[in-house]
Amino acid sequence: MDSPLLPFFQPKGVVVIGASTSPEKLGYGVARNLIQSGYTGAIHFVSQKSGTLFDRPLYTNLNEVPDPVDLAILIVPTQATPQTIEDCAKRGIKAATIVSAGFREVGAEGAALEAQCVEAAQKHGVRLLGPNCIGTLDTHLPLDTTFLQPPMPTQGGIGFISHSGAFAAAVIDWAREQGFGFSQIVSLGNQADVNETDVLPQVASDEHTKVIVLYMESVSDGRKFVQAASEVTKHKPVIALKVGRFEAGQKAAASHTGALAGSEAAFDAAFAKAGILRADTAEQMFDWARALENCPLPNGKRMAILTNAGGPGVIAADALETNGLVLSQLTESTLKNLSANLPPSASVHNPVDMLASASPETYASCLKSLLQDENVDGVLVILPPPPMFKTEEVAETLIAAIGHSDKPVVIALMGSTLVETAEQRFRSAKVQTYAFPERAASALGVLAKRKAFLTNFNDEQPTKKQSIRSSQPTVDELLAAYDIPTTPIKLAQNETEAATLAKALGFPVVMKIASPDILHKSDIGGVLLNINSEEEVNRGYVLLMQRAQQAKPNAHIEGVHIQRQIPQGQEVIIGAVRDPLFGALMMFGSGGIEVEGLKDVAFALAPLNQAGAREMIRKTWAGRKLKGFRSIPAVDEDSVIDVLIKLSHLAMDNESIEEIEINPLRVLGNGAVAVDVRVKLRA
Repeated sequence: MDSPLLPFFQPKGVVVIGASTSPEKLGYGVARNLIQSGYTGAIHFVSQKSGTLFDRPLYTNLNEVPDPVDLAILIVPTQATPQTIEDCAKRGIKAATIVSAGFREVGAEGAALEAQCVEAAQKHGVRLLGPNCIGTLDTHLPLDTTFLQPPMPTQGGIGFISHSGAFAAAVIDWAREQGFGFSQIVSLGNQADVNETDVLPQVASDEHTKVIVLYMESVSDGRKFVQAASEVTKHKPVIALKVGRFEAGQKAAASHTGALAGSEAAFDAAFAKAGILRADTAEQMFDWARALENCPLPNGKRMAILTNAGGPGVIAADALETNGLVLSQLTESTLKNLSANLPPSASVHNPVDMLASASPETYASCLKSLLQDENVDGVLVILPPPPMFKTEEVAETLIAAIGHSDKPVVIALMGSTLVETAEQRFRSAKVQTYAFPERAASALGVLAKRKAFLTNFNDEQPTKKQSIRSSQPTVDELLAAYDIPTTPIKLAQNETEAATLAKALGFPVVMKIASPDILHKSDIGGVLLNINSEEEVNRGYVLLMQRAQQAKPNAHIEGVHIQRQIPQGQEVIIGAVRDPLFGALMMFGSGGIEVEGLKDVAFALAPLNQAGAREMIRKTWAGRKLKGFRSIPAVDEDSVIDVLIKLSHLAMDNESIEEIEINPLRVLGNGAVAVDVRVKLRA
């Protein structure tokens, strides 16, 4: 069964409602682009005035338009748009792009009109793109439903989905000068109906699209987006530029997890979960897209640098490490081959510095040697204008060498007018060039990230939802249902009861003030350790009550919690907070009282699997320290991974939980125990 969105991308016939014979009108621009694009389907124009436009009749009534027609481009007054959608439905048109502006983006009145458009569309099964958008474009079909100034974008393999029409228009013009093209472009506008989640699989299904880029200002449905993107990224890379990182006024949160989490942490986690590569800038997004479209993926992170100058080589070495890559250790065979082709003063070790005298043939022979090295996964070639040769001559020899390898090679082509011809040669051969080593290193980095994702994405390990007998389980019952180890906590409401409970649990014990109004107990001295007798328990009870009353005189004090003291080990924090867009967001990091000060934390979307949990741990000092550091003994990392996975499923399964936090999780030489657990339910 065909997708209901197919007419936006492969229409049998297009009608422009609001076509105009005035060149300054949008209705003229859309009509012109449809004709000039070379679209071979039926093209029809509807206008208030009869006549002709581009040698085609102007109909004054939609009912006069002959078949086939399954896509309408609406360029009509805002107030007339809902009725025009009704007219499209009666005509049998099930897809409409609303180019007109003046809807939700201008205020309450426009929002009400937009709602009327959606209501009319949903009543008749019509899908809407926009309003306030520039439409869709396909360079291979070809099809251009936009009103942008010609020429049409260059053909390419990059699918471009944008929340902003202005950004898309600017990028199209910029891309021509940069030498790359697009397969499909979709401008979403206000997303009254069709959104990024809807169009992502559709663009991915296009055979000409090799990589997809997303310019995003928000997401309509976070969970659906992650689900859809996760399927797409198994087959094609997706890069996102999500803007609006620094929104003010994040909501207050009770726990450390909530305080440290934020919308950007959730987006980072969502993109990681879905396999989406998040770019920091527009330039970086398209640098990455060009590399992913045209370069093979490396088998690892070991990169070589080939340069004719020391300074750029050092820049490249730093940039590779910044992007998570490492310099290859060249084999003895490679070192011998390089030595045979280079003067004694050259450096044959990575970075390979051939010196300024390097000829085109030297560049090629050295590159071949590096590509044949089993320790090299990719090469960054630095090419400033050679003092004794033409840059384009070097380009020709490099292109030939690159063509015989299945390893990625990117060029830092440094300069301007002296490298223009070389730039054109590289572009014709689809060899990717970047103005500086940092950008070239970033491109290699994204290729390695994509390879790592493809290696690990199928590691999902679903966990069966646990059965909880009680309709209102206690925290202990909740953790027990997911087999998360805890130590029993008992509530004492007087000194005698505290001593009795401590004796039953066994000394030594820990005593903590019990109050819903005192979240961070250690801040007020509300935690006592190493209590070894009933007498110490009695004194401790009195002391804790005094401290609580002095620090928080209006707090509701329930008593004192008594808990068996756990052996010493490393302490970490594990938590989950319910993000309004993406659902349960997991956190791991340094535990105890320093968590917010250190901010040594990592986030990931639930549910977690082995690979996801291990990656969270790897990102933090707390996680790396689990393997031991100097006088700190190694502890059981696998037990932490086990708790992370189980807590992620607990958070997924129990949507009534707003936040849950284990701080600390005491990690021992064998096993881990949740020492203090805090749960906040949704209001």
